[in-house]
Amino acid sequence: MKKIFLTLLFVMFSANAFAADVTIKMLNKNKETKKRMVYSQELVKIDAGQSIEWVPTDKGHNVEMLAGPDGYDMPKKTKLNDPVTITFSVPGIYLYQCSPHAALGMIGLIVVGGDTSNMNAIKSKKLTGSKSKKKRDKLLDSI
Repeated sequence: MKKIFLTLLFVMFSANAFAADVTIKMLNKNKETKKRMVYSQELVKIDAGQSIEWVPTDKGHNVEMLAGPDGYDMPKKTKLNDPVTITFSVPGIYLYQCSPHAALGMIGLIVVGGDTSNMNAIKSKKLTGSKSKKKRDKLLDSI
C-alpha cells in the first residue's frame, strides 16, 4: 500500500513539474470582458525561468513574437491552432500578437523579472492597425 501511495504521489508531482507557470487562452470572444479577438491575459508578469503556454481555445489564432530584450532569440511564429509553451529566461518586456488578428488589436505583453529597460524599443515597434497601437500603449502605461 505504501508503494502505491508513493507512486501516485510521484506521478502527481512530476506532472506538475512540466506544467506551464501561466496559461493564456486564444479567444474569439472573452466572456467576461465581452471583447473580441483577444488573449485571455493581455499583460502577464513572470519571473525569469518561468514559462507561458498559449492554448488555442478558439480556432484561427497563433502567437508571433514581435519584440523582446537584447539577447533573446525570438521563436518562429506558431501555425494557426497550435498550442505553444515558451520559457522566458531573459528579463525584459516581450511583445507578441496573433498574426491574423493583429489589426483587430490581438496583442499581448509579458514582463519578465520586472525589467522594463527595453520599454522604449517596445513602444517604438511598428504594429499593424491603430487598435494594436492603442492597446500596446495602454498596456505599457499599466506596467
